Amino acid sequence: MEPHFVLGIGELLWDLLPTGPVLGGAPANFTVMAGRLGSHAAILSRIGRDDLGRQAVVTLNPMPADTEYLQIDPAHETGRVTVELKDGQPSYVIHEPAAWDFMELTDDWVKLAERADAICFGSLAQRSLESRQTIQTLAAQTQAHCVRVFDVNLRAPFYSSEVLQESLELATVMKLNDAEMPLVLGLLGLPAAEPGDPMGLRVGAERLLAEFPTLRMVAVTRGGAGSLLATSEGVHEHPGVDTKVADTIGAGDAFTAALTHYLLRGADLMTLNEAGNRWGAWMASQQGAMPPLPDAVQTRVRDAIEARVV
Repeated sequence: MEPHFVLGIGELLWDLLPTGPVLGGAPANFTVMAGRLGSHAAILSRIGRDDLGRQAVVTLNPMPADTEYLQIDPAHETGRVTVELKDGQPSYVIHEPAAWDFMELTDDWVKLAERADAICFGSLAQRSLESRQTIQTLAAQTQAHCVRVFDVNLRAPFYSSEVLQESLELATVMKLNDAEMPLVLGLLGLPAAEPGDPMGLRVGAERLLAEFPTLRMVAVTRGGAGSLLATSEGVHEHPGVDTKVADTIGAGDAFTAALTHYLLRGADLMTLNEAGNRWGAWMASQQGAMPPLPDAVQTRVRDAIEARVV
C-alpha cells in the first residue's frame, strides 16, 4: 500500500523542561509519530532564523518527518514553552510572539493541502490572526476524502468560542480530553452533563456530532483511563493500557497519530481505540514527545494492536 500523505499544521517549538530543552509542539509531535507509523508526513510550521530554529531542523532530520516546507521567519524567534512537571503532569508558560504565530499562506502549502490524505491542526496555533487564517484556508483547500483532524488544545488564554466554531465547521474528526469537554461545550453554547455523570462524555460527544454536520468522529481521551470514540453509527470505550508514566508530554499526540493512521486504513472503532491507547501509553512511558522508537518496540505494539483485533 502506498504511504498516505499526512500534514501536521501549526506550532513547532521547544519545551523548556527542568532537564533541558526538548523539541515539541502538538502538530510536530503528531507528524513525527505519523511518519513512524508509515505515512509520508510533513510539518507545516514557521521557525526563527536563530539557534533554536537551526537546532529544530537538526533534531528532526533523522526522523521520518519532512521539514522541507518549514518557513523561516527573519523577525521572530522560534517558539518556546517553559514546562514544569508535577507528578509527571506538565504545566506550561507559552511565550509570545513566536515565529509560528506568523505562518504565511503560500502556493506551495496550498498544493500540499490539496494532496493530503489527512491533516491535523489545533487551536493553539490559531491564537494569532495570520496563522489562524492560514490554517483554516489550508483545511478548506483539502479534498473531500481528506481526514481533517481538529486537535483541541486549550491553553489559557489562547482559545475562544470563535476559533472552536470555525475549526469544527472544517473538521471531520475532533479530538479532545475529558477535562476539555465541558469547557468546549460551554464555549459553543451547548449544554454539558452534570459533574460526575458517567454518561457525560458520551452525551457531550453526541451533541457535538449533532451540532457539526461535517464531523464524523469525536475522540475523547481520559489519560490513564482510556478513551471514548463516538460516531453517528455508535460509540466505543477503551479502558486504557497500564504503563509506568515518565511524563505525559506528547501522549495525546501519539494517540491522535495512531487514530489517524488506522482511520486512513478503514479500521473499526475497536481497532482505532486500541491503537490510540497503545501508542499513547508507550509515549507516556518515555521522556519527551519524540523519544527513540526501536524497531522491536514498534513490532511489539503493532502485534498487540492486531492481537486485540483478532
